[in-house]
Parts: sequence; structure tokens; C-alpha cells
Amino acid sequence: MTTHLIWLRNDLRLHDHEALVAALEGADRLLAVYCFDPRHFGETRWGFAKTGALRARFLLESLADLRASMRSRGGELIVRHGKPEDVLPTLVAEHDVSAVFAHDEPMSEEMAVSNAVDRAVPERIPMTYFWGHTLYHLDDLPMDAATDLPQVFSAFRRKVEKRSSVRAPYDAPDTLPPPPEGLDAGTFPSVADLGLTPYEQDERTAILMRGGETEGLARLDQYFWKQDLLKVYKETRNGLLGADYSSKFSPWLAHGCLSPRRIHAEVGAYEAKRVSNKSTYWLIFELIWRDYFRFYGFFHGDALFHASGPDGAAIDWERDRDAFDRWADGETGFPFIDANMRELNLTGFMSNRGRQNVASFLTKNLNLDWRWGASYFESRLVDYDVTSNWGNWAYNAGVGADPRDRYFNILSQGDRYDGRGDYVRHWLPELANLRGFDAHKPWTLPKGILRKAGIELDDNYPAPMIDLEASYDQIRQDQRKNGAKTR
Repeated sequence: MTTHLIWLRNDLRLHDHEALVAALEGADRLLAVYCFDPRHFGETRWGFAKTGALRARFLLESLADLRASMRSRGGELIVRHGKPEDVLPTLVAEHDVSAVFAHDEPMSEEMAVSNAVDRAVPERIPMTYFWGHTLYHLDDLPMDAATDLPQVFSAFRRKVEKRSSVRAPYDAPDTLPPPPEGLDAGTFPSVADLGLTPYEQDERTAILMRGGETEGLARLDQYFWKQDLLKVYKETRNGLLGADYSSKFSPWLAHGCLSPRRIHAEVGAYEAKRVSNKSTYWLIFELIWRDYFRFYGFFHGDALFHASGPDGAAIDWERDRDAFDRWADGETGFPFIDANMRELNLTGFMSNRGRQNVASFLTKNLNLDWRWGASYFESRLVDYDVTSNWGNWAYNAGVGADPRDRYFNILSQGDRYDGRGDYVRHWLPELANLRGFDAHKPWTLPKGILRKAGIELDDNYPAPMIDLEASYDQIRQDQRKNGAKTR
């Protein structure tokens, strides 16, 4: 009997899974293995949990869903606790595995694990890796991503849209080979078993995110077909409150429960059956952005994690931990920043608009090391994806792929996207009695209005931690020669 092993990481689905398709070919037995690598549940170099409790729960839900799907098709998901370079060679030897398959991961930590597995598995056992996390396949790009990637997104987008095409997604298999007889499938840990303190998403969350391919596909069906929301995506995507202003696909994409090519195919079907407009294109546009950061990380490697970023910018970053903690805890005294950070801390999610603003505030107004922010997001986000997260942070910090090195005016942004203050009051109940846009600027209000609203600055809501306008003046002075722009 021929036994194949597929090593699963951030590809927790059955649909559009090229590595799985290859592993099934000629296999009488299939070992589909996920390893709870203890390195994923330690601390980052900045002292944050590498995987926070909400993301760990989403991961466990995704694995449970995958196991149920595999069992319904005659297969099994094998879980083990340990480093893949220790676990996989043991399984290969014990079950006479003849070939190993996996999806490739392009960044250094993940590559180091892949290389360790390669060294540990006997040379006679072929190991085949597939590129499977992007919309456009690495081999289909009109440039060499390792040596010739455009350093600006727009140039990349124009080239791939003009000269590349998106491959059709693979169907999920109807049946799966069983695992070797007598093999213990293994048990899932709890969040607490992983060394984390479990907690539930706050009831005010925009959407209750449950992990798994089943939930991801259901969200796709709900957003596109049942609620018919794709047709207005471009107009609503910068919203802040509610489940449906944006697709919310990112958690399932990050864990590989949804394939970007499956989403692309569904957009095509929607355009054929419902409508083709700027909104349907814009969802694909955002998937291309996600692609770009994956290829950008592939191109730059560890430079993506340096203080100077891929751009090599010589910025003297501050490292004031007290100031950082106020930002992280949502206690800056600037409601638009605080509301977004509290949403992140309580739900594991933040809108794209919010992410840009809190990153700009940390790096431009406070001049704090952008890597602290990126590492904090790594810990807190349910939808953490290494290249999207670090690429976006470098971009907003002015050390990445944005040639304009912009900064965000948080009051202007708050006025534009939350002019009535509904979002701020939603997450900052201490400001509930402030009307309209006043909720964004309590420090500017007369004491009588604050007293009437039940607010005392530095008592039940913090006074601003910095002089906001002075910080913008300093930013403009520092960046004027570089042509920086405000938004």
C-alpha cells in the first residue's frame, strides 16, 4: 500500500488545495498532519504572546471543522503536539510514508521550519512544496518575484492584470483515503492548554467569527448571494460599525479556510448572474493587495522585520514603553484611536480604516518603533497574516511600499468616517453622552459640557497624551522635503 503524508499549516481547507490534490494521487493511505508547534505559542521578541487567545480559538475551530469534513469523506486529520521536524520524520518512519506534500511559506521563521523538516526526513522520501496562498500563482507572474518585483503596488497590479491570469480553483475531493490502521488521530488542546487565558469576543463585536472552511464558505455565500452586498462593496468598505460594511473574509483567508481563487471564481459568477461594477472589481483589487504583500515579503525577506524596513529608512524610533502601553490599551485620550484599539483588544478584529489610523498615530505622532505595533497586532488579530500584517505596518510607518510616506489626521479621518460619533460611543461608553462629532474631541469642549456629559478628563476618560496639533506641525516639518501628504 502507498502512504502519503500532507503537512498542513495555514491551509486548513479541502477546496482549492493543490498540495492535497497531489497527495491524493496514487495514495492508498493518507496522513494529513497538523502540528501544534510550541514556538507558535511562545512570546515575540517584544514580549507579546505570539498567538493570542482569540486567534488560538479560531485556529482550534478551524481544525475541528477540517477534521469533521475529512471524516465525512473517509479520511482523518492527525494532530500532534511538537515541532514538525520532530513529529513528521517519526510518522514517516512508523508508517512507511513514500512522499510528503505541503504548501510553501516564504518568510524566514516558516522557511526555517521547512528546512528543518527537509533535513530530518530521509533523502529518499521526496518532499514537494506548492505555492497556494495567493490569487496569482508565483509561476504565473510577469516578473521574477525574487529579483524583479515592482516596489510600488500600482506597478505590480498593472502588470499582473494585463499579463497574468488567475488559475481556476481545485474542487474539494469527494472522498479521501483513510489513515494507516490503528493510528491515533490525536486530541485538540484547549486554549488554556496552549498557555493562554481564554476569553470570548465582546458582545459588541461586528461579527462573531468562528473558524473553519464551512464557516468561511458560508460567509462568502451570505455576503455575495443571500445579502447581495458585493454590489456596494466599494462604497461601504471603509465603514466601522456592523457586520456587513466589508466582506470580513480576512480571518478565513489568513488560516487558509478560504482560498482567494475560490473568492475570485465566486466574483466571476456574481458578475455573470447579478452585476459587474466597480465594487466587484474592488474586491479583487483588495485580493491583489494581499498578493502583493506576500510577494513583497518573498522579495525582501528579513528586511521586512528590520527597524528601517525594506525601504532602509534611517528613522530614530522612540522606545517609550509607557506611551506604547497607552496606545495598546486604548488610553491615548484620542477617541478615534482608543475606540479602534479597544475593539481590537476585545474582539481580535479592526477595520482596515482603523488599522491605518492607529498605525499612523503610533509611528508618526508618537514616533514609536513600528515593529512594536506590528508585533502587538500579531498577537491580537484573529486574521493575522505575516506578510499582510508586517507589510501594511511598514507601509504606514513610511519604511515600506508607500512612496508617498503619508500620515493620517485622526480628527479629519474621524469626521469623514464617523462624523456622528457612533463608532466612538460604541466602544467608549464613557463618552456616550457626548453628541455627534463632539465624541471625537472631548479635550476641546468646555468643562460645563463635559460635566453635563459625566466626563472628567484624566478621571473617567484620559486627557490627550500629546499635543496633537504640535505633533502634526513636527511631522510636517520633518517630512516637507519628502513630499509627504496628509489624509
